[in-house]
Amino acid sequence: VSWSLKIKKKLKGVTPFLGKFRPTVGQCCHQCTPESLGMKLLKNSPSLGFQNVLHVNETRTRFRGWLVRRVCGLLFVQERKVYPSPAGDRAERVLRSSRVQSLISSGGPTEGAVAGEGSFHSGETAIAATARRGQAVQILEGIQTSISPPLLRLAGWILLKLLGRMFANVQVSLNQLATLHKAPQLHGAPLVFVSVHKSSLDYALVPLVLFCHSLRVPYMVSSTDLEHTWLRPILQKVGVIFTPRCPMGKEDTETGALQCAVLSSFVSELLSEGQHLLLFLEEPGCVERRPSPCSAQWLSWVQEAVCSGVVPDVALVPVGIAYDAPVEGLGDSCQQAPRCGGFLSLLLSALSLLGKSHGCVRLDFGQPFSLKEMVSSGRLPVRGLPLEDILLPAMMGSRSDSLFADKSLGWVLPVAACPQLEEQERHLVASLCKHLLYSATSCSAVMSTSMLSCLLLHRHRKGVAVPQLARDFSWLLEEVLFRNRDVGFGGSLPEVLCHSVTLLRDSLVLCTPPSAPAPLVAPRSTPQAAMTLSRHCGALQHLFIHEAVGACAVSAMLSEMMDCVNIDEMDFDVALCQEELTERLAQLCQLLPSEALLLPPCQSVYSFAQDSIDSLVRCGILVMEELPRERPLCDLWGRRQALLWKSFDDLSNSDSDCEEPPDRRSYKLNQPNHCPDFFFFLCSVLSPLLRALSWSVCGLQHLYFPLTESECIERMQGFLLDKAQGESSYFESATLEMAATAVWTLRDLGVLKEEPGEGGAVCLRLSEAFEQPLAQGKLCRFIARFLYH
Repeated sequence: VSWSLKIKKKLKGVTPFLGKFRPTVGQCCHQCTPESLGMKLLKNSPSLGFQNVLHVNETRTRFRGWLVRRVCGLLFVQERKVYPSPAGDRAERVLRSSRVQSLISSGGPTEGAVAGEGSFHSGETAIAATARRGQAVQILEGIQTSISPPLLRLAGWILLKLLGRMFANVQVSLNQLATLHKAPQLHGAPLVFVSVHKSSLDYALVPLVLFCHSLRVPYMVSSTDLEHTWLRPILQKVGVIFTPRCPMGKEDTETGALQCAVLSSFVSELLSEGQHLLLFLEEPGCVERRPSPCSAQWLSWVQEAVCSGVVPDVALVPVGIAYDAPVEGLGDSCQQAPRCGGFLSLLLSALSLLGKSHGCVRLDFGQPFSLKEMVSSGRLPVRGLPLEDILLPAMMGSRSDSLFADKSLGWVLPVAACPQLEEQERHLVASLCKHLLYSATSCSAVMSTSMLSCLLLHRHRKGVAVPQLARDFSWLLEEVLFRNRDVGFGGSLPEVLCHSVTLLRDSLVLCTPPSAPAPLVAPRSTPQAAMTLSRHCGALQHLFIHEAVGACAVSAMLSEMMDCVNIDEMDFDVALCQEELTERLAQLCQLLPSEALLLPPCQSVYSFAQDSIDSLVRCGILVMEELPRERPLCDLWGRRQALLWKSFDDLSNSDSDCEEPPDRRSYKLNQPNHCPDFFFFLCSVLSPLLRALSWSVCGLQHLYFPLTESECIERMQGFLLDKAQGESSYFESATLEMAATAVWTLRDLGVLKEEPGEGGAVCLRLSEAFEQPLAQGKLCRFIARFLYH
């Protein structure tokens, strides 16, 4: 309360800073899906505003009166339109499918058997076929599900009550929901929702929003297992599909191949019925933003249903979710979710957190686009090179000819996951998963806590006065809206700041020195506070990724120049060659992991580098250097004879005769007052990740290999914590996410090699080339030169 009073007192009289302007987010890719983009479903919708899903009163029912206000929640869920979906003979149709039947009836007489033993082998084949049919029936019983309207209405009413005690509101755009109402008729295909996965509450929020607006509730795929619990049969009757626990896609086992066949036929039958599907692109307990192999596998079955002609097409809908603050026990515990199950942890955490407000939630639905159009466009790359072949020569001091090549995404969908897919189809599904993750993240709103955390962590680390913080908050808001990203809040500046400071109060310090005219806000100097603020900054990192990568590349070139000249004579008036700057940008793009860069697969590394340079010029950080010339480039009078029209029959000359050899472009840093601050802010956005990579290379000599991947991540995080503790700062570089990203990057670079361990486990060991301190030093210096000091 005292914080709110002090902030509002200093900001009293500030006008509302967020008006009616809202950018249109969630548009389709203009390269991969131009026909879907041409429908302009989002732009043609009138401005309908936003709605709080949890706020249910009598105006959202057909009735009025004193009694209606008391039971408006029950009346509201009773009036929602529900599309029942009984199981019916779906299991029989799956068993009768050609793919399942071919696997059930496979396994004839042994090669080289005599004719007299034919009846004996026929009996063995019949017994084996019966056993395989029993396995298929058992798999179907585990994934069999349906949608019961009475149970769905009851679940919706309970969720409205529970979530209403946890969150202030759950905001959705009515324009986007109106688009979802029109999409099935325009596309003529079922919808497949693909969503980011921020916490286990996502399982409840997405279906609840669709149910409250009378949209068809999709079947939801869950990678968790609730076997032998009372909650499993209830969730199966509201459309939850539990992925079987047994290993999937084992090429050398009949169970894995049979399971893939059953699940693929099951997905085809669901889509042929016109049912919608909900897939989460990430694991519920994932420590980093990367597509999960399970979601890629389900997406491959959806693509197979379209390519085989079971359904003519499928409309993909990216879903973005943003939280003001991660719910304790859901967003922070990465190890508990896979062990106890996402739904069970959701229930336990929801019961323990009733009455505690965790801010607001924002859901965004992108424009539906055609899966068939995206696959047939040819814009998605199907192959890529290992990162070791792309970047390692540049790290060791030699020039790489494949610096602008695409990185391989084989880890998204391994060969063992879908052995029936060819290599080209497997890479296509991996690129599709990456594109969907980029689309879902791009349409996610930016919350006020993310903006405040980014300012305090990357611009005012030692504290800032409240009026200056308010001015920077307004500036950052303009930058967010300028980049066509929406925010998940509105209102006046004092209210938004008070709301954000209240949610982050455990990570901030508010004080009023005697000589200061206004209170000061600063982040706490504790590891937990830095990690919490860093977790909130993820949305801003993706937003400023072009400018941040460009600023770090410029910083690397300036660092190289400082090694050659006297530091006292160094200033910002230096020329940067465009070719060298593009090469530094490409090196940094390849170094950053895919989950941090979130580069769409239809965009090449070279085009990303050019966009980064253009973004820095547009922001005013770089200006193109104009070399002195005898005649300006815009003076065409001197070349008037070369520009005259020529006869069509005159083939002696061409249009290129008037062209002159192109000059090598160069840039220099701009010098307005705000330029250095913005430049240092952009460099600081990527500093936690680059610092974690640099520290991890130094920590290789303190690890004793071989280690499993989980052990390596755990020990690497311990070294990062010790390193941050020694410097008494930069604890945001020592999180579990940073340690996992560093280990994965070192493995992709070939610094860590995989080898079979005890019990069939895969272990990591240090490669022979990097056992020497000289090679580790070169790698550490290569990463450190991009790091802003």
